[in-house]
Amino acid sequence: MKKLATSIALALSLASTTAFAEPAVLYDLGGKFDKSFNESAYNGAKRWADETGEKFAEVEIQSDAQREQAIRRFAEAGKNPIVMAGFSWATPLGEVAKDYPDTKFSIIDMVVDAPNIKSTVFAAEQGSYLVGMLAALASKNGAVGFIGGMDIPLIRTFACGYAQGAKDAKEGMKVVSNMTGTTPSAWNDPVKGSELTLAQISQDVDVVFAAAGATGVGVLQTAADKDILSIGVDANQNYLHPGKVLTSMLKRVDNAVYNSFKAGVDLETGFNQMDLSNEGVGYALDEHNEALITDEMKAAVEAAKAKIIAGDIKVHNYSSDESCPSYEF
Repeated sequence: MKKLATSIALALSLASTTAFAEPAVLYDLGGKFDKSFNESAYNGAKRWADETGEKFAEVEIQSDAQREQAIRRFAEAGKNPIVMAGFSWATPLGEVAKDYPDTKFSIIDMVVDAPNIKSTVFAAEQGSYLVGMLAALASKNGAVGFIGGMDIPLIRTFACGYAQGAKDAKEGMKVVSNMTGTTPSAWNDPVKGSELTLAQISQDVDVVFAAAGATGVGVLQTAADKDILSIGVDANQNYLHPGKVLTSMLKRVDNAVYNSFKAGVDLETGFNQMDLSNEGVGYALDEHNEALITDEMKAAVEAAKAKIIAGDIKVHNYSSDESCPSYEF
């Protein structure tokens, strides 16, 4: 009887261990509190922790060379699932995941094909189209700007959707576009973001959209200082400069992390698309920008949103074929 009781206790102990393992999130370059992409990922993890009372592991890397080691360290420690925020985790994840078949991995902004990986991508072009419309409708000079971070297809997808929305909203709209750089440091260069904003202002831009991680902080600050409007990205950045940030293009990275943590070891792997239809992307409207968005502007954007969801408006996805009918890079 004693042996039986011991066996039952051991079985219950093992069951509870396999039912829950501490999850982990790995942030991209730019830091956890970049007020944008990484911070949105953190907010999703924190929401899960606040709701459950459980803890999660996290790491902020300082260079690309640390990526594979960070994934392996968490996998060896039994963290599950392990969520990676950013496309740059794709290559090391592809190498590591096969060595830990019992660990579930989740990557955001890239697709990695493996049986134990969930790949979440966002229709960034759809959300960018909507804020492009708002930018054009708010512009008095007939010129709007885009400042991207690292020059990659993903960021050009933002730029292309933005340009399409702006030009569809107002005929003859001028779109000025700049990328911060071609290396990962482009995500964390607010000084360069400020310089590019000033250069665009000299070209009559009076609304600028920053899709540049922590670099965007410099864009939004300079836009506010020079009394033009800006547009934030990923997280709701309206609060950074109330009355000066027209809106923010929301990419619900927080939901992607939260949902992965909530699923735990039962995380469903495979491809996951987040778009307007499931509120994976959108635009921010709150007390900080409500005075900037007129009823007419909101009605126009909501009508376009419905048409995109219905398939009546096709927003071009640069990442699919690396072309942009609305704008030449």
